[in-house]
Amino acid sequence: MENLSDEKKDMIEEPLLKTSPKGGFRTMPFIIANGMLERVASSGLTPNMTLYLMRQYHMEMANASKILFYWSAATNFMPILGSIIADSYVGRFHMIGFGSVVNLLGMILLWLTAMIPQARPPPCNELINSCSSTTSFQLFYLFSSFALISIGAGGIRSSSLAFGADQLKNEDGHKSVGILERYFGWYYASYMFSLLIALTCIVYAQDNMGWPFGFGVSAVVMFFAAVSFFVASPFYVKIKAKASLFTELIQVIVASFKNRAIKLSNSTNMLFHQKKGSTLVYPSENLRFLNKACIIRDPERELTPDGRATNSWSLCTVDQVEDLKVLLKVIPIWSTGMMTFINVNQNSFSVLQASSMDRKIIGKFEIPAGSFAIFTVISVILWVSLYDQVLIPIASRIKGKPVYINTRQRMGIGMFLSFFSMIVTASVEYIRRSLATKKGISDDPQAIVHMSALWLLPQYCLMGLAEGLNAIAQNEFYISEFPKSMSSMASTLCGVGMSVASLLASFIMSTVDDVSKRGGQESWISSNINKGHYDYYFWILSGLSMVNIMYFLICCWTYGPCRDNKGEASNEALLQ
Repeated sequence: MENLSDEKKDMIEEPLLKTSPKGGFRTMPFIIANGMLERVASSGLTPNMTLYLMRQYHMEMANASKILFYWSAATNFMPILGSIIADSYVGRFHMIGFGSVVNLLGMILLWLTAMIPQARPPPCNELINSCSSTTSFQLFYLFSSFALISIGAGGIRSSSLAFGADQLKNEDGHKSVGILERYFGWYYASYMFSLLIALTCIVYAQDNMGWPFGFGVSAVVMFFAAVSFFVASPFYVKIKAKASLFTELIQVIVASFKNRAIKLSNSTNMLFHQKKGSTLVYPSENLRFLNKACIIRDPERELTPDGRATNSWSLCTVDQVEDLKVLLKVIPIWSTGMMTFINVNQNSFSVLQASSMDRKIIGKFEIPAGSFAIFTVISVILWVSLYDQVLIPIASRIKGKPVYINTRQRMGIGMFLSFFSMIVTASVEYIRRSLATKKGISDDPQAIVHMSALWLLPQYCLMGLAEGLNAIAQNEFYISEFPKSMSSMASTLCGVGMSVASLLASFIMSTVDDVSKRGGQESWISSNINKGHYDYYFWILSGLSMVNIMYFLICCWTYGPCRDNKGEASNEALLQ
């Protein structure tokens, strides 16, 4: 072998590389299992966490909800940060592995809060109505577990889908569209299935077998998630990290600021830095100040012999500038989706509603309060299943031509259903509270109102339809409007919106709590739901939702035509 020429060595080694057992569908069960089990473990914690903080840590309802809003914001933001680090520095395999270990550590710490009495305040003395306050160390320990779970979830969710796609390259290095479609279908099906398991089995274990057992189940599930990923390590295709699109967009901002002194003139009289193979020669005229980032003043100093920028933080390509402009144009419409996510984030209040109502359905079987969110998930699944396979074909037959509801129309319908769900929620809460007042049980926060919790189903189903319409349409809108080079960013915008929405939800709730209890009045968001006025709070959210719908219409008008809505011909082409 040593006497063979390099060319002959390559001829022998190349077939070996092609038959190397790397990637392929053999890795899919391990990658999908990792993502699915992480979702089961994490999603099973949140529904009942409000009750855990109130009953075990003696927190007020407003404070517990505020903590969960922050936790939700962190969990939704971490995948964005994780994708930047994975793409630019460590690679997707190491990011998922890191996330699996950190998430498992967070689950164990949270389980220990339920196992170790010293990790939480002692039980309240009901005889003298006295509760010990939580110590700083106990809060630090609890928040550390939350932080580790968020960081770990971000590491897994930021790279899991893309890492699976990396395994499906064929021999020429490209990805088969049909194979990817099958993979995405299985991946999202596993995601919805994981939510069903979390909202039933995990929540049931917490309600009926205690917090130590319930949190322990989540920790065990996360352990198997980590093992399922690492056990197939020898078979993975591990692509090295490269420059991230997020970094390239930041470079445009930095470069345009550095070159702010440049005077812009007619574009045809200036020299712009082009990406090799790109058809973009000149930047567009909108947001012209960003064009300063791609102007070449001294080619000999600013460009290398092969045409690349010597300093990418001082000179960017026309493509980079245009990518940032597309993102800035989409931001107003992106901001309109936050109100829907704010309404979805009110789950902790709905859990408190359900816990104060009659949850028995058959004999003595009682639905756990945290499991009612399953009706939202079922609504999303039914909508996704029926929209393409039933509703659109029937509408097309009735109209006699292909029918297509474009992305912005679906986003608008979703916002209206979200608004309507808040009206229904406020109305049901008004009836529930009125019954509690008539029965004279307002002073007892643990009292059960003789009103079936099934009255909550309409609000959960409406919110599921709203989320199914709005969130899915948002993802489709971003992907259709952004160039292919920004598809990864398009898939993360919804996560960023959820993160910001959680912070806004916390701000709205804190404001309502502070204003409503002025003058010694009972807060509308009282820990005693029978004394509070949650119906007023939901009416405020419905009012904000109506304002948001009007804001959305203005944003759509100023945005102009979309790529998926430039006439009936384009609609028919999409359907074909």
